[in-house]
Amino acid sequence: MSGAFEDSRLETSALPGPAEAALRYLASTGARIRSDATELDASARLAATDLERPRGVLVVGPEARLVRSVLEPVCPVPMVAWPFDRLPAWVGPLDLVVALDTETDLLGAAPAQSCLESVAEAERRGAGILLAGRDGSSAWRAAGHRSAVRLPVLSGDPMSAAVVVLALLGQIGIGPHVDPEQVARAADLVAEAASPHHDLATNPAKEMACALADADPLLWGGSVLAARSARRCAEALRRASGRAALSADADALMPVITGTPVRDPFADPEIDGLPTRPVLVVMDDGEAGDAEGRARLEAACRQHDVSARRIGLPLGMEEAGPVDRYVTLLLQGRFSAAYLALGLDRLVLDSRAGAR
Repeated sequence: MSGAFEDSRLETSALPGPAEAALRYLASTGARIRSDATELDASARLAATDLERPRGVLVVGPEARLVRSVLEPVCPVPMVAWPFDRLPAWVGPLDLVVALDTETDLLGAAPAQSCLESVAEAERRGAGILLAGRDGSSAWRAAGHRSAVRLPVLSGDPMSAAVVVLALLGQIGIGPHVDPEQVARAADLVAEAASPHHDLATNPAKEMACALADADPLLWGGSVLAARSARRCAEALRRASGRAALSADADALMPVITGTPVRDPFADPEIDGLPTRPVLVVMDDGEAGDAEGRARLEAACRQHDVSARRIGLPLGMEEAGPVDRYVTLLLQGRFSAAYLALGLDRLVLDSRAGAR
């Protein structure tokens, strides 16, 4: 169960060790992307010469679904995000297996999973391989044949590796143009705005944490990537608070909003306790998306006295690429979750963070 939220914990000048490490990890997202993109140009040149245009693309590993979400609208060949170790029977010499062999996000809950089995099977079948991972790992060694391109990523951050892989796929004509430096700058903008040195009045992440302190968050995104950022932020909020946080489409969220009881103006929090109420959080990436669904949700919130909040793009990012916008929304939500955990005194960080 969660303890009482104290906003004074967000304003302290001396942060607890786990909080400082967690916020530093989030703030260094841009630096990790730049570090992982160091060998991008060399790997892209190698991919352009060694990898023929595939019949189909299979993506495995952490953030495979992010890669699929970005590629699907523009990829000229069929592509699949595959969650299993064993490859589907159709993968063969005419196909490309994209493997993200990275460690678990230090603020995530899922255990690390190696892509070794998938990469080794792709090698046996003669498929093309694009591997992003640590130099010298077991998957790296398994992908050492002539039809494999290996992209070294130094940070071990799954999202950073996905950004660099998307950039490479864009350079060889399989995906949209992605500039890792622009994505890194977008991450830096969020980190600056969410710095612990900014007080509640000027820090949107702290403000959102306070808004969700006694709430059951309902997260919604109108586009594919906004909806994905909503799901990832809901995961972070559940870990932060130990309470429910739901990410779903408009039809699934409507019964929760319309079923919210009317506030009792005579309720005494000291006697009756402080009941949690839903708060709608709209992940707004600037895409038109499901405008009708958003309008229905916001109208229902007004009718049933449910608070509605928005996580959107900073000024000047309206023309940014889809990956830039996704990272911006996701980081804002994750900073908010970190401050929520800090206010509830629940912030626990993966023990590997100290070595980063």
